Amino acid sequence: MQTKNYTLHFIILSWLLLLLFFVNVSLGSVSIPIEDIFTTLFGGLPTKESWTTIILNYRLPKAITAILVGSGLSICGLLMQTLFRNPLAGPFVLGISSGASLGVALLILGSSFLGGILISPNLSSWSLPIAASLGAFLVLTAVIVAANKVRNIMSILIIGLMFGSLTSALISVLAYFSQAEQIQQYLFWSFGSLGNLSWTEISVFASIYGIGMLGSLTIIKPLNSFLLGENYAKSLGINIKRNRNIILLITSILAGVITAFSGPIAFVGLAVPHIAKLLFTTSNHKILIPSVALLGGIILLICDAIAQLPTSEFTLPINAITSLFGAPVVIWLLIRKKKIFI
Repeated sequence: MQTKNYTLHFIILSWLLLLLFFVNVSLGSVSIPIEDIFTTLFGGLPTKESWTTIILNYRLPKAITAILVGSGLSICGLLMQTLFRNPLAGPFVLGISSGASLGVALLILGSSFLGGILISPNLSSWSLPIAASLGAFLVLTAVIVAANKVRNIMSILIIGLMFGSLTSALISVLAYFSQAEQIQQYLFWSFGSLGNLSWTEISVFASIYGIGMLGSLTIIKPLNSFLLGENYAKSLGINIKRNRNIILLITSILAGVITAFSGPIAFVGLAVPHIAKLLFTTSNHKILIPSVALLGGIILLICDAIAQLPTSEFTLPINAITSLFGAPVVIWLLIRKKKIFI
């Protein structure tokens, strides 16, 4: 496929992302015409004055969050599938999401018997993101230390899975001793959410997300070399240990901040990289990284639009919708049994 065809692909995906962004903002329990959205965004007054608050304080932040989460998780999935050379590796394979979940579980579920040690989740909207970030950071530290002690890349994968199992067990113990209200609050967080962030939280989220995305663009050459194995990468002069740690760090930053602000959202990071590879028919990360970011944003906008149940006051958990989308893709990949650029 020629480069000009990639350019056409990127143009189409960019326009599709923009179109779905405005469609997403227009959908919800109150249907708002797209022309009124444009009017509001450019400082005018929509047909109904109340729509201004709905658009600027609820719909717009949620649509921006969907793009950040979708693209970030997709990049994480691509990095992990390349590093481990495993098409079924996802963004949370290192146990980062499980660490964030443990932090939130300690805050919500552990408050009943740890007393004043923990902050009440009702005190601040920042309590849950901070707790999740601390949990993710602890697991990240453990994974990085372990990565420097082992040479086999598959050992790191197994260590990440073991950290995930360990944290899940601790969460189960906390849930066993917790009250029904606390379990319900934790369960709602685990469903994932795109619509609970203020503009201040989005600013912090976007800043950390930007660091992770810029970092991923600096390791395109090592990522391409890892596709053919570590021995080949060494022959090109790639510092295996340093670049492996950079990949782990970037993935942890993106997966950690996404889980902290939006909860654990499944399958997007696992499925989107494969869709990008099938669409662009290339293994070059110079093409894959931007294409995966665009597709991730597009797919999560679609999933969020479905989850909103347009014209209805009910909203389905975003995690349920992404799983309904992602699971058939993974099953299809397994049935095909075809090696996809890994």
